[in-house]
Amino acid sequence: MAKESGLGWTTCSVDDAAGTARAIKNDITNLQFATPRAVQDVTGIDKSAMERLLLLADFSVTLNGVFNDAAGQSHDVFKTVPSTSVLRTVSLTVSGQSLNNECLFTDYPLSRSDSGELTFAVPGVLADGTVPTWT
Repeated sequence: MAKESGLGWTTCSVDDAAGTARAIKNDITNLQFATPRAVQDVTGIDKSAMERLLLLADFSVTLNGVFNDAAGQSHDVFKTVPSTSVLRTVSLTVSGQSLNNECLFTDYPLSRSDSGELTFAVPGVLADGTVPTWT
C-alpha cells in the first residue's frame, strides 16, 4: 500500500538536555515540520520567466502537545530549553521512513486555555548544517 494516513507514528523522540533520547509521541498531539531549500534569483533581463538556483537546505519543526511532567516525558525534555544551549536530536518515523535532525529548540511556551487545557507548541530549527535526509 503506497498511500497512507498520518495515523500510527512509530517514533517521535527528542533528546533531553543531557542527550538522552526520550520517546514523547504520547504527549504530542500534532506536529508540523518543513524541509525547505533557499533559492537565489538569477533571472537575466533577457528572460520572461524566473530563473533560480537551489541553495542551502533547512529543517524546522513545531511539536504541539499536552503538558506531562512525569519523569522522562515532554516537560522533562523541554523544561531546560530556556536555560540551556544544547543540540537535541529530533527523530521522526512513520511507516519505516525516518527523518532525524540535530535541532535547537528556541522556546517552550505553555498555554492554559479558558477550558483548562495546558498545552505547548515547541519550535525547533536545524542546528548542525547537515542536510535533512529521509532514510
